[in-house]
Amino acid sequence: MTSSSSIAVRELPLFPLPEVVLFPGRPLPLHIFEFRYRMMMNTVLQTDSRFGVLMWDPLKNEAVSVGCCAEIINYQRLPDDRMKILTLGQQRFRVLEYVREKPYRVGLVEWIEDRSTDRDLRSLATDVEQLLKDVVHLSSKLTGQDIELPDNIPTLPTELSYWVASNLYGVAAEQQALLEMQNTAERLERETEILTSTRNHLAARTVLKDTFKE
Repeated sequence: MTSSSSIAVRELPLFPLPEVVLFPGRPLPLHIFEFRYRMMMNTVLQTDSRFGVLMWDPLKNEAVSVGCCAEIINYQRLPDDRMKILTLGQQRFRVLEYVREKPYRVGLVEWIEDRSTDRDLRSLATDVEQLLKDVVHLSSKLTGQDIELPDNIPTLPTELSYWVASNLYGVAAEQQALLEMQNTAERLERETEILTSTRNHLAARTVLKDTFKE
């Protein structure tokens, strides 16, 4: 069950994107050119500037049921009525049903959020932060480039878990699984596994590189 504050439902225009998963607190720039989505954005801008982003699953040829609300924080109209918009991820939602399919999809959605937990989230977050630093250090050593983590990485466990998930590349299905989790501890634990695997892989490649140098 979701928490009591996430039971409220509302209608939300929906924007499916192939292999794209939006997370709360993360930016998403978009180039709007399809006529139906230009109509959507014009309507959205006249209301509360919010719409839902859902990953389109190419294997199932359908949109997933859990997505993230996006709020337009900046936009630019281009000469031929295309638009460039900058959005920011807000709360997550689950689609209960589609209330309209044309000219664009509108769904009845319920908000979802992480359940409370007794786990020590700070300790998990610290482990994830250290793994991030290890991965960046090894990547820098392996490529010979100066790679640094940005200064604005969130420190709160839930926000950090979203930041890490949003920065995983080429694994949209994994990102979607992380988005759907309603437990911050579980999300951080899964990210610990992913980052540990990445660190070990990079460490092995670094050893090989150093060996062939000699």
